[in-house]
Amino acid sequence: MHNPPDILSLAYRQHMMQGEMHLLQQREQQIPGSVQYSIHRYRRHSQWNIDDAGMLVYHYEQNKKKEANYLELRFCVSGNVYCRKKETECDLCQFGGSKTCTERVDSVDVVSFRFSPMHLSQFVKPRKGNDILTDNILAFRHASSFSKILPLCGKTRMVLEGVLNHTYSDSLENIYINAQTQMLLLYSLDCMVGEKQIDVVNCKFLANEADRDKITKAREVLIQHIGEPITIKELSRKVAINECYLKKGFKEMFGTTVFDFYQSQRMEHAKYLLYEKGLTVTEVSMLLGYSSISHFSTAFKKHTGLKPCELLLR
Repeated sequence: MHNPPDILSLAYRQHMMQGEMHLLQQREQQIPGSVQYSIHRYRRHSQWNIDDAGMLVYHYEQNKKKEANYLELRFCVSGNVYCRKKETECDLCQFGGSKTCTERVDSVDVVSFRFSPMHLSQFVKPRKGNDILTDNILAFRHASSFSKILPLCGKTRMVLEGVLNHTYSDSLENIYINAQTQMLLLYSLDCMVGEKQIDVVNCKFLANEADRDKITKAREVLIQHIGEPITIKELSRKVAINECYLKKGFKEMFGTTVFDFYQSQRMEHAKYLLYEKGLTVTEVSMLLGYSSISHFSTAFKKHTGLKPCELLLR
């Protein structure tokens, strides 16, 4: 079974610590004859370094009923200001008009839209040949599951803002959400137009689901070994994949190198230990496996722009 990366962890670029996630609002709804969507809104911690992220997940099981297949769009958006009284984005808070408001909360929004084969089939235009990428996806003719990281363009962000903060209700809400999800589907598929290989152009081995799972597993191993430096060779052995395939596949699936991802994880965790847990620079340096404080300080400044001691003074 296809196991795509978690969109929140992908955006956060660090393993979430237990107890860090404070859910402010949760909503799940099925729009009749259309899409199933969910919104999970979390309180944004001041020290979180979160990138907005998007992902298209194509789930295909050849030997199962057609209803078991689906196309899903996942998004993580940060930077919204949530008003606990209104349960939407507060205009006063957004524009700094109510800085002392006790109901103001910075949020991180995780949004998911799931489309069924029956719903998507209405968009497929009859044509000769089956080599059109978007048609193959919408008609579920592509014979293997895959995940695709999507850039969040300005148009996509505007649609997501509308979904998160609209004031429609009842039938009008169903019409509005249905319209907005079609736009998100359009922009997401448009990102893939012109690509001949869905999974990757240069890494054909990732068409194999087992190899994609190994790359995902490698990411999990890196997160688990934040305090125990691990080499590419050791990592490749742990997940049973060739070193070259590991490096190329990791870059394609997660948009960063193994080393840069690992360093980012360690430095974000260092910020958490220093700022939230109150550990000393020496303690954090030791916990993260650095041979000297100076090496840790250099790496920390390269990632954050600050020396560890400068962060503590803030």
